[in-house]
Amino acid sequence: MPVFSLPSEYGIGDFGKGCYQFIDYLKACGQKIWQILPLVQTGYGNSPYSSVSSKSFSPYFISPELLVKDGLLTKKEIAFSKYDKNYIDYGFLYAVRFPMLKKAFERFDKCDENFVKYVKSKKSYDYALFMALKYASGQKHFYEWAEEYKRRDKSALRKFAKDYNEEILFWQFVQFVAQKQWLDVKKYANLNGIEIMGDMPLYVALDSVDVWINPQLFKLDDDFYPVKKAGVPPDYFCSEGQLWGNPVYDYEAHKKDGYNWWANRIKDALKICDYVRIDHFRGLDRFYEVDGDAENAISGEWIDVPSEELFSAIHKKVNPKKIVAEDLGIIDDGVRELLKHTGYPGMKILSFAFNGDKDNLYLPENLPKNCICYTGTHDNDTLKSLIENFNDWDFNNFKLGVANSQKTLKITGETETVDGLIDACINLGMKSDAKWFIMPWQDVKKFGGEYRINEPGVVKEQNWSIKFTKADFDKKTANKLKSLTKKYDR
Repeated sequence: MPVFSLPSEYGIGDFGKGCYQFIDYLKACGQKIWQILPLVQTGYGNSPYSSVSSKSFSPYFISPELLVKDGLLTKKEIAFSKYDKNYIDYGFLYAVRFPMLKKAFERFDKCDENFVKYVKSKKSYDYALFMALKYASGQKHFYEWAEEYKRRDKSALRKFAKDYNEEILFWQFVQFVAQKQWLDVKKYANLNGIEIMGDMPLYVALDSVDVWINPQLFKLDDDFYPVKKAGVPPDYFCSEGQLWGNPVYDYEAHKKDGYNWWANRIKDALKICDYVRIDHFRGLDRFYEVDGDAENAISGEWIDVPSEELFSAIHKKVNPKKIVAEDLGIIDDGVRELLKHTGYPGMKILSFAFNGDKDNLYLPENLPKNCICYTGTHDNDTLKSLIENFNDWDFNNFKLGVANSQKTLKITGETETVDGLIDACINLGMKSDAKWFIMPWQDVKKFGGEYRINEPGVVKEQNWSIKFTKADFDKKTANKLKSLTKKYDR
């Protein structure tokens, strides 16, 4: 359940009552884990996997109602930002949220003891300086800034910071408030027996604080443009491959750094979540890179990562039992060995399981204990839409596979209808040996493709924009989920 999808009258799910009500609901359902998407500030395309800073919180997640409660805004002042529809309008949010946050900042006590301590810690100073520079430049990418700012000339930055002190304080305020609101949510979840699994993208965006302050850790030219870019090679689904455009890591430089950047990044992620899922984990065994001026991902090269040294450094700072690997996509022996070496649980997706192959590693009866079973992920279509869009051959094949797994795991249930197949998949996931079984809320509710969170490689307004309503969290569903969880001793 992404935070942005939670019910809210203010256009997007936030760290306010929607979170608390969802935690109460999870507790009533007998659940123990809430998996979220990255909480970072998003940019063009609204993807949480592309952020101005990998350590940021999205300003949109700051609850307007909690700002009223803190005496920084009035109910009348937040009323104009109400927008309670099924999809998030990010353009509307941009237009109304930042003026609202500016007004709250004007009333905020800058001498607040905790805020002063936060500012002195410099925790979000680079982010705040970056954002102030970005706005002062007319929203240009950092590599298009004046040379002294682009190259972080100390005297130029000091002068800028002096001239734009209030603007920098504003962005620190934004992160201070967002962090406080989120940590309060996490504390409430933990007190109610719910642990939170966060999500960490493998790569960072080119136009980001991460690259600006550590350009030496990436394969860039002297003007900070990528010499090499990330992507994945062509496959059955995409003849030109996927060109993501992120700068790739220079692991020779990371080695000189003692891999501290990586270890600290994961350590920081585990300060705001109980577990962290590393997205595109295979990229920490080998990654695919193409030339910086390439227009597609056809001509690229696989590059080995010094993974043994990397994870040795990471495990000196974090508990490996708190990490989950997203090991989907092109998986080879190297990735399998790395998973074994780290001990991280991988992911098994039931919607990939029933293709007629008895050796399919995603079949519920084939799942090892050290894995996490899913009906699907945020990048997949909903289970209902997937089944409804099968041709006759695929539908019958899927149905037969589900029925065979039911026999193997000694589960009963009809498989003639779409609803029956969804129920069967959920029961099979529950009965499997997987360490955890996690479902997107869309599959719990048997919602169709209009509730798909993201369609990879396709720019569309629906991506990252799905919202649920209070009515979607009904008592009947809670009782059913609680009953299933108890039945299968989950």
